[in-house]
Amino acid sequence: MWGAVDYRDIADRIARDIEAGRLKAGDRLPPQRGFARAHRIAASTAARAYGELVRRGLAVGEVGRGTFVRAAPPPAEPALAEPADARVDLEFNTCVLPEQAELLAPALHDLVDRGFGEAMAPVGVRGTAPAREAAARTMTRGGWSPDPRRVVFTGNGRQAIAAAVAALVPVGGRLGVEAVTYPVVKAIATRLGVTLVPLPVDEAGVLPRAVRASGVRAVYLQPVLHNPLGTTAPEHRRAELAEVVRELDVQVVEDAVYAFLGPGLPPLAPERTTVVDGLSKRLAPGLTLGFVVPPADLVDRVAAAARSGGWTAGRFALTAATTWMSDGTVESVVDRKRTLAARRQHLARRHLAGFDVRSDPGAFHCWWRLPERWRAETFVAAAGRRGIAVTPAAAFAVVPGHAPNAVRLALASTPAEVLTRALDVLAALAHGHPEDEAVD
Repeated sequence: MWGAVDYRDIADRIARDIEAGRLKAGDRLPPQRGFARAHRIAASTAARAYGELVRRGLAVGEVGRGTFVRAAPPPAEPALAEPADARVDLEFNTCVLPEQAELLAPALHDLVDRGFGEAMAPVGVRGTAPAREAAARTMTRGGWSPDPRRVVFTGNGRQAIAAAVAALVPVGGRLGVEAVTYPVVKAIATRLGVTLVPLPVDEAGVLPRAVRASGVRAVYLQPVLHNPLGTTAPEHRRAELAEVVRELDVQVVEDAVYAFLGPGLPPLAPERTTVVDGLSKRLAPGLTLGFVVPPADLVDRVAAAARSGGWTAGRFALTAATTWMSDGTVESVVDRKRTLAARRQHLARRHLAGFDVRSDPGAFHCWWRLPERWRAETFVAAAGRRGIAVTPAAAFAVVPGHAPNAVRLALASTPAEVLTRALDVLAALAHGHPEDEAVD
């Protein structure tokens, strides 16, 4: 028995068992209370030891299931991808069309012909009047059309989120977020000194009672095409959330970066919602421009946050994007991406039939709840040995070590024939058993 011992020493001993192979990837650690009784230590010490293992990346907790030994990183040599040093990337959640460069080039040629004069001039976070008008038209959805006078520009969508959070939540403040969320939000909160409060979700999205119980004054939500869950909140849930945030005077940061692929719904409560959006998903990761549209009384505060954070957009990107948004180029690219996303969702439904896979029919990604016998980390490692990269739920969990037993599949970044083969390999893997993956 271990008696009085530092929790880090306990974690060290378990780590040595993992390194020696006595505990293997996917093995379930004993329940914390049982572990504490068996070794005659305090339950709090066992909890801290398990938490230390999670912090070191040696274990992962799954809500309602326990704590499991985390899989080692997959080897570099893949089994599916060609050539041999490549891999099938189902992690990168974006889409670049083969014909996209041809569609975008005319605007750049026009800038060159004009001698870059306009594109080289300085510009502030409020951009230009034509840019604000174009951005407002681009963001219009579901009968909601933002006031161009309230548009603030940032370098990209991530900076738009950062500016909104910085404006609404003070250092040391609390921000409510879905319990699984866009990972960058976690990094933004850390840099801004903001504490994230995880809000439980169900099939319809974040629970209104969770917002009520949290006591937060601001929330970051993705009600349309949630990343990673791929779902859109139905009308009844949207109405319930709108009622709660209005009653409790809660400010909403609504991430609409994927909304252009969705069913065309307005913000939850427009008069108290700061909408963040951008062009990277519509166009390409290397062609970025972020938009923030706050309520009228918060425009100056958001603009000040964008300036002080150094998150302003460059004039060249703003000028090119204004042309693309004004001449129909963005709309044309978006129409093609919507068609592609729908086709990829059809592939996923067909090749993963019989599994618990959910998503919006227009999303770039889907959320796969794995069969009971699989742990997400073990499945990710096994997929990696076959040359396929997928993202475990742990990457999206707000609380480390508390993740659903699921993975996210990004569907739009690889050719259709490669995706088809990868989905078949993953389906065959999921039909198998983790014990078949044991390695010496």
